Amino acid sequence: MSTPEERPVPVDVPLIQIGVPSAGGGCGDACGCGGAAGGDESDGELYECGLDPALAVLLAEAGLDPVQVEDIAHLALSEDLDGGVDVTSVATVPGSAVATGDFTAREAGTVAGIQIAEAVLSIVATEEFEVERHVADGDRVEAGQKLLSVTTRTRELLTGERSALNILCRLSGIATATRAWADALEGTGAKVRDTRKTTPGLRALEKYAVRCGGGVNHRMSLSDAALVKDNHVVAAGGVAEAFKAVRDVFPGLPVEVEVDTLDQVREVIEAGADLILLDNFTPERTAEAVALVAGRATLESSGRLTLDNARAYADTGVDYLAVGALTHSSRILDIGLDLREPETADAETTEAEPADAETAETAEADAPAAPREASA
Repeated sequence: MSTPEERPVPVDVPLIQIGVPSAGGGCGDACGCGGAAGGDESDGELYECGLDPALAVLLAEAGLDPVQVEDIAHLALSEDLDGGVDVTSVATVPGSAVATGDFTAREAGTVAGIQIAEAVLSIVATEEFEVERHVADGDRVEAGQKLLSVTTRTRELLTGERSALNILCRLSGIATATRAWADALEGTGAKVRDTRKTTPGLRALEKYAVRCGGGVNHRMSLSDAALVKDNHVVAAGGVAEAFKAVRDVFPGLPVEVEVDTLDQVREVIEAGADLILLDNFTPERTAEAVALVAGRATLESSGRLTLDNARAYADTGVDYLAVGALTHSSRILDIGLDLREPETADAETTEAEPADAETAETAEADAPAAPREASA
């Protein structure tokens, strides 16, 4: 648990240096957390991360870029404050009031984004800030279970509440949906895999949530792997021609080829494809493709997939089931923030310092300021 004495003021203290993100995404050579070779000696431009150093390390260990998480948090808070203050909290809560709030699951599911929510709240908190994590990302939780407890200025907690919940509920919803697919495939050799159908700006976080739910990630971007689809095939003059063109220009990158007939499977196998996406195949045709490939390439099923038929596809012997709905259609996991009732002494203090006794100028001065400008 962080204590006020241990936590530096993030506005003034650069805590960790992060280099230009690596092409492969995640925590790699560009990360300055100490978990990869190169560290802060990166040849690229360095960025400052103002998060608590211990929190930054936890994010990096999870494969997330702390600077990116911080920037997303700034964006969410800035959008919600819109250059002003939380007028409701300023008007109703004394500036000196401190509270503890519990982020609590309203329904059963799988959690993702605990430390990201913590990062959001740490940015809006200006003085006291203590956290207690009751669960870890990837844990299954039940309705009513506490996930994260935060103690800070009441105004600041309420100011950051929605931004933190938006991210935590979204990521936990993705993790919960992914867990349902992972459970359906348990005992087979197949894994559920995501796609690039993600929310703009949140891809790294949403793909992290997929991992928390037991899924695996497809490519993070257009640049780290090739996927030859039908339009590429048309442009190149054929599926084998398209595969060869990519392999010739980018010989070191993985190349996946989308096919929709068994004849195309034969073509790309002969061309040397190492990963084939079977688009809209039935389970019966998928089994034929598996037999035809005979282990010479990795196979991924896409289209027609549901939780009800997932096992039928997995039992054919394919390696992956591609499910874009994990990130583009998953509903949120319902999570709420519950403020604890103040103790008697706290209540008396609050009565002695009513919010309406403050002048508008004092309320404005004591209000949580808009977050500092995000990192470059």
